[in-house]
Amino acid sequence: MSRYDWLIVGAGYTGATLAERIASQLGQRVLIIDQRDHIGGNAFDAAEDDGLLVHRYGPHIFHTNSDMVWQYLSRFTAWRPYFHKVLGHIDGQFVPLPFNINSIEQIFPHKLAQEIINALVDDIGFNQRVPILKLLESDRPQLKLIADYVAEKVFKNYTMKQWGLTPSELSPSVTARVPVAVSRDDRYFTDKYQAMPRDGYTAMFARMLDHPNITVELNTAWTPSFPDVADRVIFTGPIDAYFGHQHGALPYRSLRFDFVREAKRYYQPCGTVNYPNEFEFTRITEQKYLSDHQSDDTMLVFEYPETYVQGRNDPYYPILNDANQALFDKYADDAAQIGDKVLFAGRLADYCYYNMDQACGRALSLFNKKIVPRAQRL
Repeated sequence: MSRYDWLIVGAGYTGATLAERIASQLGQRVLIIDQRDHIGGNAFDAAEDDGLLVHRYGPHIFHTNSDMVWQYLSRFTAWRPYFHKVLGHIDGQFVPLPFNINSIEQIFPHKLAQEIINALVDDIGFNQRVPILKLLESDRPQLKLIADYVAEKVFKNYTMKQWGLTPSELSPSVTARVPVAVSRDDRYFTDKYQAMPRDGYTAMFARMLDHPNITVELNTAWTPSFPDVADRVIFTGPIDAYFGHQHGALPYRSLRFDFVREAKRYYQPCGTVNYPNEFEFTRITEQKYLSDHQSDDTMLVFEYPETYVQGRNDPYYPILNDANQALFDKYADDAAQIGDKVLFAGRLADYCYYNMDQACGRALSLFNKKIVPRAQRL
């Protein structure tokens, strides 16, 4: 193998962003490897024979409030505005999620619905979102009623299926992602920027990595015996794997996807329908809503959460709680002992739940704060 300035393990958001910045801004040579046969990590998408673009690892909806991230990624893609909508199948009805004023009016009798809405506006404020766990702490009867309903019908069983744990066994940073919205805004996200890459995520990543200083090698797994080919390393894989699981394996949650083609233009009324209480799967996403592809057929993606087993499936989500954080801290201490010859970043390396924009932002921050200053010292 040739000698490089950097070896980057993982060609997802974190790895691709850092490779692009190092190559284009510092003029240094980068080898980026990935054990899969494609770039883009879990955001990888590919077209079917009829041109329908399918997200191979479940739906990836881009949204961000970060001007920095939006402007950076806009160098590599044009965008198609897209506002994601999600319905939940609850008590035999399709109800807007996050649970909002429209949901309340749909589920509850008119008089009771108005009492709940008035209490939410009085205590929380209009156009605000409140985490369900915080709402459960309220002593006001109307708020306690809606909190109990959402916790039971939307939150508890979905959490059990998604994580294999009860809500109390998870970090509040995970459970806080389930809000009640005091508004009539049926969009799932409220970020300033909401869009899909016009040509898909894979095309965006290909442009990021299209630089003479970047070499990409796929179907190439990192192991502790990987050849010494670079002066410095950025590792975006599971941090416990880097250290040979010497303190024990960090738990992750995995997913299985079933892709089903239907001979109809559309199968469901919006991009994603969640099933918190029925069935083994958690949600169905219809890809045509995400890509705006026009055809007579449609593609559905059923998601089945499952336990991560090394060598059998992929680690998707760190399971955040106090015990797992304590275990991660041991690996973080090991990483600190190495110094800055090996940098760790990304959802699996940081053992942290990142959205796509957060993973990109993490990479940009690492480059600006740690990599550039060191380069300036050399």
